Amino acid sequence: MKSEINTGIIILAAGSSSRLGQPKQLLEYNGKTLLEISIEAAQNSLAQTFILVLGANAGLISEDIRHLSIDQVINENWKNGMASSMQKGLKHLIVENSPDQVILMLSDQPFVSSRILNSLIDKKLNTLIEIIACSYKGTFGVPVLFTKKYFPALLALSGNEGAKKLVMAHQDDLGIVDFPQGAIDIDTMDDYLRLKNSI
Repeated sequence: MKSEINTGIIILAAGSSSRLGQPKQLLEYNGKTLLEISIEAAQNSLAQTFILVLGANAGLISEDIRHLSIDQVINENWKNGMASSMQKGLKHLIVENSPDQVILMLSDQPFVSSRILNSLIDKKLNTLIEIIACSYKGTFGVPVLFTKKYFPALLALSGNEGAKKLVMAHQDDLGIVDFPQGAIDIDTMDDYLRLKNSI
């Protein structure tokens, strides 16, 4: 059952995967691409709205996921860093859906799931805290939920500044969901080969 609080999810998939040499969004794991895993996790969660932010290789990626129904926006300025992609998605959701809160997620965490996303939403429903982040490897990171209190701060980030900057600056307003497998993301071919060999 969807929550009465309007939650939007922003899937960030605009990067060029320069260290990998090919679009990591389209790498396969357990019969699905990493991007498919992320999209399906979002769509099967308690959130109401979703936006996929593309940039580099947008045409190729969009064609590959044409069988999935999800709104897409293209960040023409993806080279400016992750902040611009996050802001592109957030502005779209604010105009189209007026969310009470948003979850930021990436497209390269193969173990992200609707259960993890729902844990963020559920934790927020039961607390006055306004940031809920995942915890892994002794740090905090994505997926991460921000209430609209933090929308102005998210829109003020620049360059490669990401959500983690706000999380670290507001630990007095932070709740945690344990997600040990969140530490596994794919940046290089070695990362991908380790993942494939773990099946």
